[in-house]
Amino acid sequence: MWHRLEEAVQRLQAVERELGQSVEDPVRLRELGREHKYLSPIVTLYRRWQRLDEAWRQAKAELEAARDPEWRDLVVEELERLAQEKKSVEEALKLALLPPDPDDDKSVILEIRAGTGGDEAALFAGDLARMYQRYCEKRGWSWQLSDYTEGNAGGYKELIVEVRGEGVYSWLKYEGGVHRVQRVPQTESQGRIHTSAASVAVLPEPEEIEIELKESDIRKDTYCSSGHGGQSVNTTYSAVRLVHIPTGITVAIQNERSQIKNYETALRILRARLYELELQKRRAAEESLRRSYISTGDRSAKIRTYNFPQNRVTDHRIGLTLYNLDRVMEGELQELLEALRLADQTQRLAQMEAAS
Repeated sequence: MWHRLEEAVQRLQAVERELGQSVEDPVRLRELGREHKYLSPIVTLYRRWQRLDEAWRQAKAELEAARDPEWRDLVVEELERLAQEKKSVEEALKLALLPPDPDDDKSVILEIRAGTGGDEAALFAGDLARMYQRYCEKRGWSWQLSDYTEGNAGGYKELIVEVRGEGVYSWLKYEGGVHRVQRVPQTESQGRIHTSAASVAVLPEPEEIEIELKESDIRKDTYCSSGHGGQSVNTTYSAVRLVHIPTGITVAIQNERSQIKNYETALRILRARLYELELQKRRAAEESLRRSYISTGDRSAKIRTYNFPQNRVTDHRIGLTLYNLDRVMEGELQELLEALRLADQTQRLAQMEAAS
């Protein structure tokens, strides 16, 4: 680890020198910025560890030279405090040295779809959307609705949202998968508890240079947008459907009255879905990630259960149960997400140490 830390110091100095020069290439500038953001906290922690280690060595020398019993007791206490603080910083350094997810700083396309459960599933999808919107508001992230289809009794059959802000993907990536709800539906007259589900997909939004789209690979269809009952609500062909011919991925957007805006939105979503497809291929080829389902966004995995009668939420990936579902549904997700991030880091650290 110490050899890697010295390399991090040298690399940070090289990055800062290059940033101090005139870097005209925007791709290179972005790469340097990301590397600087990764290395800076590592070097800061390492400098702190070095200061603690020097203080510990000085205290140890004082202990060896001390003759007064009371003074020796004070020095022993200081040695113990410094040793504990050093150990804490060492643990933080191990986590900081983990290779960063290159997508962590990206904004995301958040897709929520009702699953099994009919009208109740659509209502639950709406509840999830509201939960995430509240969480994004607390984090100061922007929430822009791209397209949606309402459920027959309320909620959403499908909802697509663009979430933008610093570190959005680094937190929301843990939300991909099947979310299950257990509660008494509004339509249930006997008071029986039903189980329904909704799926969440979290797609990192790539830069245009990361996913090249050829016009020849895209079929564009335009049509009149329709209302929730199927009636036409726009006499112009503003709705847009894009089909990526090589993969068959289809994106249809009709939320805006402008065909240009719908096209631009559809293009961003298509690019994000293609990028996710590439990520899935990459993850499938990496055994260490294939064993981890904490942050891979596996859509088929049941990740969480929301039990309303017991005010309980359980995350099945890490076995965490909280009895504050009412607050979670109001967007207080941070405790859950921090536990997932810690579990993810711990697992990656164990895999890295096992491989070394």
